[in-house]
Amino acid sequence: MSDDISDGTGPGDGPGVEEELLEEELRQAASLLDPVPPALLQSAVDAFALRDLEARVAGLTFDSLVDAIPVRGAAAAPRMLTFTAGEVTLDVELTEDGLIGQVLPPAPARIEVLTGPRPSTTATADDMGRFTAPVTPSGPFALRLHTTDETVMTEWLRA
Repeated sequence: MSDDISDGTGPGDGPGVEEELLEEELRQAASLLDPVPPALLQSAVDAFALRDLEARVAGLTFDSLVDAIPVRGAAAAPRMLTFTAGEVTLDVELTEDGLIGQVLPPAPARIEVLTGPRPSTTATADDMGRFTAPVTPSGPFALRLHTTDETVMTEWLRA
């Protein structure tokens, strides 16, 4: 029977000094030879900043691209979306001129239109919960609703 004494470098003991030095050298080499594109790095930072642990997530309950019945001969209709989180409903219409929407139950609110790496656009809902935003998302987007009581974040969709 042998007396094995662990020096912290055995399997399951975590990385040793040599492994940590090698990892650091590899990180430095990768940053010089294959750096992360600035736009991708900014997107990652922005995505992390968008997390809001206090926000409730509003799920998509209606999407006219999926749920609506097509009408033959009708012109292309604007896309209609409905998001729901508990008692809060957010109805949104995507048009060529921007977003039109309403918060239900009606209340004043601030709505941020998040469009990935581009700066967000802010709209203000009136006392009836109605709002417009002069931006039509062309890629991934989400909406963040700020009321006096809570923050609600929609899931990300592709426009």
